Amino acid sequence: MRLLTVSHASVIPKSTPKLMVLSSHFHSHLHFPSPTTASSRNPPPQFSIPSRNPNTTSLSPREPLLPLTSSPHQSPSSCFSHLEAYSSLLELCASQKAIKQGQQIHAHILKSTSLSNDGFLPTKLLFMYGKCGHLFDAHDLFDDMRHRTVFCWNALVGSYSSHGQHSKAIELYMEMRGSGVMPDACTFASVLKACGGCEDLHLGSEIHSLAIKRGISATTFVVNALVAMYSKCGRFDLAVKLFEMAPDARDVVTWNSIISACVQDGKFYAALDFFREMGKSRVDMSSYTVVAVLQACTELLLVKLGMEIHASLLKLNRRFHIFESNALLVMYSRCGRMGDAIRVFDEMDEKDKVSWNSMLSGYVQNGLYVKAIEFFNEMLESGFEFDEVSIISLASGLGRLENLHSGKAIHGCAIKCGFDSELQVGNTLIDMYTKCGNVKYAELVFHKMPSKDYISWTTAIAGYARSSRHLEAFELFREVQRLGMEADPVMIGSILLACSSFGCLSLLKQIHGYAIRHGLLDLLLKNTIIDIYGDCRQVSYANRIFERLEDKDVVSWTSMINCYVDNALFNEALSLSLDMIKANIDPDAVALVSIIAAVSGMSSLIKGKEIHGFGIRRDLAMDGLMCNSLIDMYALCGRIDASFKIFNRLRTKDLVLWTTIIRACGLHGKGKEAIEIFNEMEDMGLVPDHVAFLALLYACSHSGLNHDGKVYFDKMINEYKLDPWPEHYACVVDVLGRSGRVVEAFKFIQSMPVEPTAAIWCSLLGACRVHSNHQLAEVAAENLLELEPENPGNYVLVSNVFAAMGKWEEVDTVRAMMEDKGLRKEPALSWIELGNKVHKFVARDNSHRDMEEIYSKLEEITKRLEREGGYVADTRFVLHHVEEDQKVKMLNGHSERLAIALGLIHTPDRTQIRIFKNLRVCGDCHEFTKFVSKFFEREIIVRDANRFHHFRDGCCSCGNFW
Repeated sequence: MRLLTVSHASVIPKSTPKLMVLSSHFHSHLHFPSPTTASSRNPPPQFSIPSRNPNTTSLSPREPLLPLTSSPHQSPSSCFSHLEAYSSLLELCASQKAIKQGQQIHAHILKSTSLSNDGFLPTKLLFMYGKCGHLFDAHDLFDDMRHRTVFCWNALVGSYSSHGQHSKAIELYMEMRGSGVMPDACTFASVLKACGGCEDLHLGSEIHSLAIKRGISATTFVVNALVAMYSKCGRFDLAVKLFEMAPDARDVVTWNSIISACVQDGKFYAALDFFREMGKSRVDMSSYTVVAVLQACTELLLVKLGMEIHASLLKLNRRFHIFESNALLVMYSRCGRMGDAIRVFDEMDEKDKVSWNSMLSGYVQNGLYVKAIEFFNEMLESGFEFDEVSIISLASGLGRLENLHSGKAIHGCAIKCGFDSELQVGNTLIDMYTKCGNVKYAELVFHKMPSKDYISWTTAIAGYARSSRHLEAFELFREVQRLGMEADPVMIGSILLACSSFGCLSLLKQIHGYAIRHGLLDLLLKNTIIDIYGDCRQVSYANRIFERLEDKDVVSWTSMINCYVDNALFNEALSLSLDMIKANIDPDAVALVSIIAAVSGMSSLIKGKEIHGFGIRRDLAMDGLMCNSLIDMYALCGRIDASFKIFNRLRTKDLVLWTTIIRACGLHGKGKEAIEIFNEMEDMGLVPDHVAFLALLYACSHSGLNHDGKVYFDKMINEYKLDPWPEHYACVVDVLGRSGRVVEAFKFIQSMPVEPTAAIWCSLLGACRVHSNHQLAEVAAENLLELEPENPGNYVLVSNVFAAMGKWEEVDTVRAMMEDKGLRKEPALSWIELGNKVHKFVARDNSHRDMEEIYSKLEEITKRLEREGGYVADTRFVLHHVEEDQKVKMLNGHSERLAIALGLIHTPDRTQIRIFKNLRVCGDCHEFTKFVSKFFEREIIVRDANRFHHFRDGCCSCGNFW
């Protein structure tokens, strides 16, 4: 509805809005240009009243007022009427922030001498300029005022306080007190707000005391200001005390102040308690209440309560304020309800930067990185101008997506818009490039940043550490110290990551000592140090820190369990997990994955099933990580059928899951199945990485698929452009060597573009032993001991090769070298799980309580195999220079045979027997187990250091190729 211009209004209907009455009265006493002189192309602008609410007025700041001129003869009553009219118009300009119209009214007042000298209108003008944010004009007007009432001071102090210039507001208050003007309740409310903004508790307390002396401390808006001031100054206790002392002065603003104070202080449950109490007091919530309570719901992830508040707003059947909708967006997205967040966003009539950025951030926070990219493009198409927050959110998502190409594009956008110089943008770009594996670009961003904070240095250090550039990480840390910056716990955590990768115990101890001296050891950092000591194989140090922790959380227990698992102390890990439950610490999904890893190391199927059942009963998320661990665990426990059952039930499979099942096939000698799964993975559109190819080459190697292994090795290089790791080269050498092509394997080593590692020479040496190539065996042995002189396994392998060649002098020399270096051979160990107990055996063991029965059973087995199957012990596999009959006795005492005998004693006929061994099974024991599976009608599964052997009806799944 538009207001028509009238020259005189004799009759005004009662239903006419206030602004129309005011304007009509105002026009009846003022002279306007006649219609004949006014330009028809420029009609007089008019005030507009929104049609949706006839009881409110609205003034568009784009529409200037008509030029106003005074009549030369005005009566006192008309002056009074003009004062009212000007006052109301200035209030309207202030409420609508219509500065141009306000300036026109100011100009007209200056022309009306009889009005401009009055103190009332200048105060109104001062208020209008302050509300419109023109503080310079307001102060200029204030300086020209001869008579400054408390209302003038309040208008200016309130203006500075409302626009965040708190120090200036306090300065004006001091000047006001010095001029002798006594502040009133409005003054106190404004200056208390400024004290809160400056966190000036001392002055705020003084003003509180003065308000008490003046007898106005219980005034509602003074109480509101005091509650807000104390909360912003960190005295939440005083804010609550003051609130409770003024039960009669509470209005909706008071409740909003205390609820906001709770949220600001992080006491979200207290905020919700006050909100419930507010409802009981029958005080209706306002938009500020909604925003504060939704923020509490967001922090506590109480989506149900947030939805109830949303429903309450819908029942009011009113238009949502934009900041209410934004609060709902943030709440739903943070609680993982992106569908609801999208619905709120789509229903918004008006969207601002907070709306768009909240949605973008929601997509990123919920791992919907591709959707975030699509939404960002939608933002651009809609005409929305992105800002620093948009760049930070999208760059964070691109880093997690490892999308380097798009990351560079968003970096370019930041440079064009000048956002790259912003501190938070720079920090996010460093992190993004680091996650994308491009440390060079991260380094460039870091060095070009005009200013750096702790996050900048920490992110750069962590980037170097993750990229194995340990020296650069330590150099940056030294630079931090040279600059006089004191490292915080997060930075120490990043440099510890470098220590872990570097494997340097002395540096780790130095960093640990630095953290102790500077009092940086919070619980998070202590947990990290436990992890790092475990990575450096210092279990005793890690355990010492763990035992001294008074406030162990689930992360502390998980860190120590991981430490045991990483150092192959699987029994200790499982024992600690039981202590964890006894301490009333419920394992989460991450802890359960660590416990499953311990079970995998022990190959304990019974315990593995128990842990699997525990996870299901506790309703722990059976996501990719958990399922991946379970697939691996069942495969290592000999139940690859259970691995496939879990794998096939999953609807979505990532590259890690496909790689795990391929690796499982390799462990069980199912090379052809591994190739089929790999091809299926490619058909699904997944791009294999280095680890996937390594699993496939391993499967080919242990299944005798030498041709396929070479084909996929070439495919990795030529089709996928992946540079082979030393482990890939070792697999190819193993493939060639196992198939008897030892010379070809040696030539392949010589043609490699990188220096051969110990693992490569080890593969060649193993092949030389199997295929009796003595000449190349000596070459491989020499290189192996040169590269890893401290690895006892290498000396054992070399000794065994020389023993197989009959070079006993060389055997004695190698064993003497081991003794001189203080190295010990790892004893052969086999174990079998019966019921809830694991029975372990070493060669010629006599420690088991049923040893007499076991040896008696083993003798019975051997005689039957010799009598019925023609079994003859192959003493070539005894690599000791002793008599023949002694060699036979040594073979009969091998640990896996003792475990098989115990299994036959304590398990029913025709049931499966599972044996686990830490070393490679010898050729004679392999034949012995074949005979047992046939004549005793048992399926026997043996896992040695290389793979699984499934013995059935006198045959082995490995096809004598292991």
